Amino acid sequence: MLDAALNARDEHGRQWADARWGCYAFYDYDGEPIYVGQTNERLRVRVRRHLTNQRTDAVAMRILDVFEVAELELWPLWEFEDVGGKRHPDYAAAQQRLNAVEYTAYLKSIRESRFKAILNEKIPPVSPTVDLPASGRFPLISDATRRERGHPDIRIARRAETISRLAAVAHERGEVSDGLRRVLVIQGVRLAYIAAVRLAYAEGRPTPDPSAIDVTGLVGSVLFEHEDIPGLFDAHG
Repeated sequence: MLDAALNARDEHGRQWADARWGCYAFYDYDGEPIYVGQTNERLRVRVRRHLTNQRTDAVAMRILDVFEVAELELWPLWEFEDVGGKRHPDYAAAQQRLNAVEYTAYLKSIRESRFKAILNEKIPPVSPTVDLPASGRFPLISDATRRERGHPDIRIARRAETISRLAAVAHERGEVSDGLRRVLVIQGVRLAYIAAVRLAYAEGRPTPDPSAIDVTGLVGSVLFEHEDIPGLFDAHG
């Protein structure tokens, strides 16, 4: 299904994933956005690295569990197909546009998330919001796989394992980024919520409201990196 998604064509006959420049998002079994990224090395190359156990920072550091990825969305920037390396005269403009599309897609994902937070270790650079280009969204798992892997107890166990591995990475690394610690909290929130939903179901109670967990209260703003806003916290240390 990944091959089908990467080979799908738009209304102009172009394969969505063939775009050199573009952004992408991953969604879990509930349609919850979990990760947003950008690339200028072709969408298919970057997405395949994420989802086929080839090294990417997000996978290598256990931030993104490919087991949980059920859908893919692509935003290609076709207007920059001829823009190659940094010496190209339009490279700076292309990168600026790419950053703006990524940040807009990131904000869209935050709005659509039940927790108002996703699993990016590094929040995209704050950029002006723009109208997103046309996108393609594709399923990556079959109905049979969804039934097999989608059982709440399986997902709870898998998510707990992901948190354990992420915590081990934090323990083993000499220097841990604030973003990795933020992702650890957000993964903990995701685990707590799915476990609470399972408990409510077992007890015959209504599904808990995600707003019962205040993610912003736990991790602060997820709209920018704290170090990107100099002096923001000086008054309070």
